[in-house]
Amino acid sequence: MALIVAPEAPLEPWLAALDEQMLRSAGFFVDRPIIVNLAAIDDGSQNLGEVLDALASRDLRIVGLEGIDPVRLSGTGWERLPKLQQGREMRAQATTDREIVVPGASEPEEAAEAVAEKPVEAAVAEEPPARLPSLLIDRPVRSGQSVVFEDGDIIVVGSVSSGAELIAGGSIHVYGSLRGRAIAGIRTGGAARIFCQKLMAELIAIDGIYDMAEHWGDKRHGRAVQIQLDTDSLKISPLE
Repeated sequence: MALIVAPEAPLEPWLAALDEQMLRSAGFFVDRPIIVNLAAIDDGSQNLGEVLDALASRDLRIVGLEGIDPVRLSGTGWERLPKLQQGREMRAQATTDREIVVPGASEPEEAAEAVAEKPVEAAVAEEPPARLPSLLIDRPVRSGQSVVFEDGDIIVVGSVSSGAELIAGGSIHVYGSLRGRAIAGIRTGGAARIFCQKLMAELIAIDGIYDMAEHWGDKRHGRAVQIQLDTDSLKISPLE
């Protein structure tokens, strides 16, 4: 099960309170995936990279972000950290952010004319998009290991241990038990899928939409499944 941590300003008292809580519940955060919501301190007064550094120095296992534009972390050691979202409202906002702009067409009529003037031969001559590469791992992924392959699919011939992490630009295929965290679609978006022979993960995510083990229940836990994005949530279907 993942935990959501939401730092607040002023940061120092908030960190002191976190330290006290960690002392009182020493094992509560151990090996738990942490999603950091930075919305409450994203006012320009804080260096967000330093905030995440402060959390990581407390041995918190940070797997994703909420509440900010990832551009705010450019130039820091956290700029490749996935931005994760959950729920219909956030999904709608993500869709709005992906506005498609046609260069040189300021009016709809101009865009229509440009399409009409395009020769048919040119359309036929267009090559299909190149297939994304894949990363094949022919051994188990152990606890504490993080495999990041932004260029395409990750294929694991073996199991993924608890505390391990897979982050793929495309889809994720696990021919074994999937524990730990699996984050797909960093590059391909909602077209990505996650396949595994035994779903036992702590956290799964596709195109920034995530889900946790507590939500999919016993009917899917431990089963062979495929996971895909269905509008604003993840759909988990049995492979039978």
